[in-house]
Amino acid sequence: MAGEGPEAAVCSRKGCRSEAEWQLLWNNPRIHTPERRKVWLACGEHRDWLEDYLKTRLLWRETVPHPQPAGDGAR
Repeated sequence: MAGEGPEAAVCSRKGCRSEAEWQLLWNNPRIHTPERRKVWLACGEHRDWLEDYLKTRLLWRETVPHPQPAGDGAR
């Protein structure tokens, strides 16, 4: 199954163990320089929830696809 193994990136939503599909880039302007970006990972199911959480707090900057690790070619 895709996403298994110690190097699989998982969603940042509490309790979720799904493979990450998205990177939510954010920063807190009160404590970070403007160019600094922190990253939360999101699965497809929790992307909107995590984005809304960050947007409500004026922390969200951008959402980009999470790069998938190079696999063994098996599909």
